[in-house]
Amino acid sequence: MSNVEEFPLSARHRPTEFEALVAAGAAALDAIPGAVYLCDAEGLLVAYNAEAVVLWGRTPDVGRERFCGSHQLYLLDGTPLAHADCPMATAVRAGTPTRNAEVIMARPDGSRFTAMVNIRALRDFSGRIQGAINCFQDITGRKQVEEEVRRTTQDLQDFFDNGAVGLHIVSGEGIIIRANKAELDLLGYRPEEYIGRHVAEFHADAPVIGDILQRLSCGEPLQRYPARLRARDGTIKHVLITSNSRIVDGKFVNTRCFTTDVTELHAAEEARQASEARLAATYEAASVGISETDENGRFLRVNDSLCRITARKRDELLGMTFLDYTDSNDQTEDAELYARQVRGDIENYTVRKRVLRPDGSVRHLDIFSSSVRDSEGCFLYGVRVAQDVTTTKQLEDRLREGEQRMRDLLEALPAAIYTTDAKGRINFFNRAAVEMAGRTPQPGDEWCVTWKLYWPDGSPLPHNECPMAVALRENRPVRGAEAVAERPDGRRVPFIPFPTPLRDADGNLVGAINMLVDISERKNAENAQKALIDELNHRVKNTLATVQSLANQTARHAADLQEFLPTFTGRLLALARGHDLLTKRNWQDTPFEKLVHDIVAPMSGGRVLTSGPHVELDARMALSITMVLNELLTNAAKYGALSVPNGSVSLTWRISAGERSQAVLDCEWHERGGPPVTPPKRRGFGTRLMERCVEHDLAGEFDLVFEPEGTRCRMVFPIMPAASNG
Repeated sequence: MSNVEEFPLSARHRPTEFEALVAAGAAALDAIPGAVYLCDAEGLLVAYNAEAVVLWGRTPDVGRERFCGSHQLYLLDGTPLAHADCPMATAVRAGTPTRNAEVIMARPDGSRFTAMVNIRALRDFSGRIQGAINCFQDITGRKQVEEEVRRTTQDLQDFFDNGAVGLHIVSGEGIIIRANKAELDLLGYRPEEYIGRHVAEFHADAPVIGDILQRLSCGEPLQRYPARLRARDGTIKHVLITSNSRIVDGKFVNTRCFTTDVTELHAAEEARQASEARLAATYEAASVGISETDENGRFLRVNDSLCRITARKRDELLGMTFLDYTDSNDQTEDAELYARQVRGDIENYTVRKRVLRPDGSVRHLDIFSSSVRDSEGCFLYGVRVAQDVTTTKQLEDRLREGEQRMRDLLEALPAAIYTTDAKGRINFFNRAAVEMAGRTPQPGDEWCVTWKLYWPDGSPLPHNECPMAVALRENRPVRGAEAVAERPDGRRVPFIPFPTPLRDADGNLVGAINMLVDISERKNAENAQKALIDELNHRVKNTLATVQSLANQTARHAADLQEFLPTFTGRLLALARGHDLLTKRNWQDTPFEKLVHDIVAPMSGGRVLTSGPHVELDARMALSITMVLNELLTNAAKYGALSVPNGSVSLTWRISAGERSQAVLDCEWHERGGPPVTPPKRRGFGTRLMERCVEHDLAGEFDLVFEPEGTRCRMVFPIMPAASNG
């Protein structure tokens, strides 16, 4: 399209379009509304108007620049376009016109605008291209408007197609002419199965769709109209339809319908209604008391069971708070807990309290109280469940009393008793168990109250292998075992355990009880008995040997049988007295003074005076001293001081320190008032017997002196440090 007006030519010479435009000059081009420029056959710019300069933002050099006067050209997608490839270059080279093409031109300052160009080649009368003319204009504003319209249209299309709510358009005849993805997904249809069909085909209730179409045809809008639609898989969808009519020139054209799926909400509502019905039935049929209370504890709702438990009518309770019938001693705890629950400090609480009935009787209730709050957490009302536990409380009290009596009984028993749970953790022990173990069991102790355990042979016994552990592990009583407990102080206590499993009413293992019988005394008695038997065997052998030696030596030194018999009999009786004394003391240590008294008294008639400290002699020493004292008494009675009425004997002893600071017993026998004494011509058996008893058997010293005024004898022999007591 050309914006150049043709000028009349003279008959003599008619110029071409190109020549005429060039000859017209810049003033003529400026008169053209819009930017215009000319290029010759070589593409060089030969003319342009002021509007072109304004749009280019620069003044190009005529005759030097080619194809376009802009600073830079770009395609619409931003790709750079060389001037040699622009539409003007195509027109100059090939004569190809350009109609309403769009390019982007950049100015030297960097700004850009969209230009719409119209280019036409200019030819001479023979058809040869002399140049081209380009008329272009800035269409940036129009492009912006077009882009905005496009964007808006695209947004509307996207809103319709991809909206989260089902949307469809129905013609005035009821035909579905458009539906979005949400609508199709809701019902499961493909577009070709849904669009183009009558909307009534998809409604499950014909009267409902009839009413909908009637209202819409009259221009009445619908707000969340409930309906049921039939999905492709045969299921029924509960929906709410919001729609209005499009009326053009008073004629009903179509409807725009929004379809909201409320199938799940409908199911939830049905479930809620059913739940409320069940809850109401449960509320009234429950065997426990149920109530709803306001923030002050006043009853808002109560069930029949609470009326029965409190022995009050419903109307009476609805005029009370739960504290009004609570025992005064239990009011404070319940009130404080409920106040904390209302404030939101706690979500719920459980309390046991006493309630007073109108007839004065008391019932024990377990109360579980919880809160109902709104979405912002504000307290709406409390729900309280009351369980009558009066009978349970009485049983618990009796059980507690029985348990206390059992504990008192176990505490009073002298035997060590303790119990464990099913895993062997100790949960009870009596005082005797603490005394036996020498320690107080600590939390977490298992199997036994003792510190350490050993088998009777002294080998270690791990606690998890002790009889109590076996009884729990094998779920059976263990009998016949013995063990030794070591106390923290090092003392060891032999005992017999009696572990016995404990079971509940169903026969399940719940723990075990063990009694530890201290057999220390029995063990000591057994050891003493064994020692006594061993000592007796040894003494019998020694005694027989002694009797045999006494018989032989006495017979050897006796002149005849008449002299032998009384001497031998006296020595046997002395030996027998020593045995009697030791037997009475179980062949344990014997006091020296008691030994002297038992030997001397029968033979001296009180004429033997004794004095000295308390000294304990073992059985071996006692027998040897018995034989020595018997020989001294026999000689004194026959030949010495006790052979005459006025004679007397003194026997004294003392404890002194011997060699290496060992204690020794120093005894002295001194006769007075008897016949004059002359030393014997030969040493008799009696003297050798006494020397043997003291020097050999007692590892001591024996000195016998026959002084004229009376026989004197001194015996010194070592004793154990514990043999003396002051």
